Amino acid sequence: MTIFGKSLSEYVRFQKVFLWLILVVGLARLILSLGGVPNSTVKWLSITAVALIGLLYYSVRVHTSGFGSYKHLLPLIVIQSLLAQAISFVAVAIGVLTSRDNIFTAPEYSGGGDGKTWLHANMHLLMGVIVGSLLGWLIGCAIMFITKKVTAGGKGQEAPKSQGRAAGAGA
Repeated sequence: MTIFGKSLSEYVRFQKVFLWLILVVGLARLILSLGGVPNSTVKWLSITAVALIGLLYYSVRVHTSGFGSYKHLLPLIVIQSLLAQAISFVAVAIGVLTSRDNIFTAPEYSGGGDGKTWLHANMHLLMGVIVGSLLGWLIGCAIMFITKKVTAGGKGQEAPKSQGRAAGAGA
């Protein structure tokens, strides 16, 4: 299966460090919460924080490494989001099936209401993956745009200067 000319394994290989970090942080967050560690402590393990750092990294690295362009950033963000939201889905499903809150279903982390619902679980997959990925991609594109401008280096900056000098010298 190829996406924008790259195989799924190429995307996964490119982002394997952050995928592992999301998996480890997400599972640690769930296990600690189920183990009775207070939410006030467990909240410091944040899948969102890891995903945002990953987004920043990909947005810069896709261009600087030559991996691709704006379109190649989208599958990276979707894969990352899918993993993060799948962990959240499983955590909410555990809450629904056991009738026990965990950090993913506690009212303070699920909109103020009972987070032990199938609607909440499914919204992670639907809205979390779709809307989260698109918003992440827009942010990532802005970061990549800035990266391209900053890393244009000599080529992008020398041409206007030399053209300006040539025009000024001829006048």
